[in-house]
Amino acid sequence: MPLHKFPPKLWDALKLKQGHLQPLCASTTSGRAGSTEEPTARIHWQGPPALQRAKDGGSKGTGCRDVPIPIYYPQSQDGLWGGEGWISGYRYANNDKMSTRLKKTWKPQLFKRELYSEILDHKFTITVTARTLDLIDAAYGFDFYILKTPKEDLNSKLGMDLKRAMLLRLARRSTELYPNDPARRDRVYGKYKQFEIPEEEAEWVGLNLEEAVEKQRQLEHKEPQPLFKACVDNLVE
Repeated sequence: MPLHKFPPKLWDALKLKQGHLQPLCASTTSGRAGSTEEPTARIHWQGPPALQRAKDGGSKGTGCRDVPIPIYYPQSQDGLWGGEGWISGYRYANNDKMSTRLKKTWKPQLFKRELYSEILDHKFTITVTARTLDLIDAAYGFDFYILKTPKEDLNSKLGMDLKRAMLLRLARRSTELYPNDPARRDRVYGKYKQFEIPEEEAEWVGLNLEEAVEKQRQLEHKEPQPLFKACVDNLVE
C-alpha cells in the first residue's frame, strides 16, 4: 500500500496546482516565475536529414525521431553562455574505431569580458562565450541582446536579473539615468521604447520559484491591527 497519494517526484509540480503556491500558477505558466521549455535555437545538433528535407519543402522521406543531445549547464547561471553547455560522450583512442572508447566531456571556451549597458549605465564583468559575443553583435548591442532573447535561450539567472532591472528602469523612466544629460536620457528611453511593459509585470520577470513565493507572500502580508483601534473606529462611526 503506497504511503503517499502522489509520488514524491511529482510534489514540486503539484505545488503550483494546490496549496499556498496556487496563486503563482498563472505567473509560472506565463513565464514570469519559471519555465521548463527547451531552448529554441539548435546549437550543438541538427535535425535528421529526412526532417531537414521536409522543412526545406522536399519530400518527407522516412520518419525519423528528432532527439536532442543532452546538454549540461553547470555554471551558466552566473554568466552568459549563449546557449552553449557541456556535452558528455565518448571518443575512440588514437582515432581508431576498433580501439576502446574513452569517456570525454566537451566544454565551451569561456572569456571574461566587460559589457556596458546603456539602460543601466553600468559596466558588468561577465563570463561569456564566443557565441555570446557574436549574438550581441548580431543584436546591435548588449541591451538589445538581453531584451530580445527569450528566457529559454538565455538560460542564465544573471541574464534574467539584468532583463528585469532593464525593464523596471524603462517602466519607471527614472531620472537617475544620466542626471546631467536629459537629452541623452530621453534618447535612450526612446531607443528601447518597444520593450516597455507595465511595472507590475516587469517586477515578476526572471524570478525563480523561491523568489516568486517570497514576493507573493509580501504582497499578501497584512500587518495585524490592534483591537483597541478597531474598537475606536467602530465607536467613531
